[in-house]
Amino acid sequence: MIWYPWLTPAYRQLVAQYTSERRHHALLLQSVPGCGDESLIQALGYWLMCENPQGEKTCGVCHSCHMMKAETHPDWHVVEPEKGKATIGVEAVRQLTETLYNMSQQGGSKVAWIRGAERLSEAAANALLKTLEEPPKQTYFLLSCPDSAPLLPTVRSRCLHWQLSCPDEAFGIEWLRRQGNVPSEVNVLRTALRLSNGAPPVAQAMLASGDWAARAELCKELALSFERRDLLALLPLLNQDNAEERIHWAVSLLLDVMKQQQGASAFVVNQDALEAIQRLSAIMSPLLINLTVQRWLDCRYQLMTVAGINRELLLTNMLSQTEREAA
Repeated sequence: MIWYPWLTPAYRQLVAQYTSERRHHALLLQSVPGCGDESLIQALGYWLMCENPQGEKTCGVCHSCHMMKAETHPDWHVVEPEKGKATIGVEAVRQLTETLYNMSQQGGSKVAWIRGAERLSEAAANALLKTLEEPPKQTYFLLSCPDSAPLLPTVRSRCLHWQLSCPDEAFGIEWLRRQGNVPSEVNVLRTALRLSNGAPPVAQAMLASGDWAARAELCKELALSFERRDLLALLPLLNQDNAEERIHWAVSLLLDVMKQQQGASAFVVNQDALEAIQRLSAIMSPLLINLTVQRWLDCRYQLMTVAGINRELLLTNMLSQTEREAA
C-alpha cells in the first residue's frame, strides 16, 4: 500500500468519525481515479480490522494486522467486477450478504469493500440496499467510485458520502518534483497534472512512460496537419492501442485553442504546448474547433464502447471528414 501525504487529513477525520458516537456503517468514498482512494480504503480497512488500535494507528502486531498485511483475513471482503465483465452482478452481492450475516471468523469486525461501486448492476444495488438498511452487527461497508451519480439514490442515502479531493496544483507540482524520474520544468509538470485531473500519481506515471513523448509529438503534428490541411497524416500517430487516450490528448489541445481565442489562457491545460496552441488559434475558426471536437469525441466513444470495431477504418473516416471541413 502506497501512502500519499494528502490522504492523511481525510484518514484522520474518518477514523475520528468511526471512534465517535456518530460512526456510520457505510462509507461512500468518491475520488478522481488514481488520487489515492484505494490506499485510503485499505488503511481504513486495516484500522477497522485491528484488534488493538492505538488511536488513529493500527497496532501492527495483532493476528488481524498480520493477516491483513498477508491479504488473508477471512473477514475482509472485496467485491469488484469479475474479469471480462463490466458490472458487479447480483450473485456476487448475494454471496457477500450471506457471508456477512454469519459470525465473524476472527470474532471482530467484518468489512466489505465494494470496489467500483458505480458498476453495481441495478439488481446488485437493490440486493446491497437491503443489507445497508439492516446491517449485521460489527459490519462495515466501504464503497469507492469515481462518480456516485450512477448509484441508486437509495444506496447513496444509506451511506456517509465523502469526497476525496486531489491536492492543489502547487502541492502536486512540488510532490512530483520530489519523486525524481520526471522533467523539472514547471509547465510540463502542470500540464501532466491537468491532464490527470489533478491526480499526482497518475501524472507521475504519465511522465515516466513513453506516452509523454508520444503526446508531445502528437501536439506538434496536430498543428502541422491543420496548417497543411492534411489530417490523414495523423493516422499513424492515432492508430495505436491507446487510441482513445491519444484522441483525448488531441481534443484537450483543441479545447485549449478555444480558450486561447476567448482570452482564457490561464485555464489552458497543455501549458507545455503553447506554440502549437497559438498556431492553431490563428488558422482555426470556433466553428471548426467545435465540429472537430464533437466528431473526435464521438469516434473515441465508439472505440471505447463498440466491441470488435475496425479502429483504423474508424480513425480514417474521422480524419477524412475533418480534413474536408478544414479545407
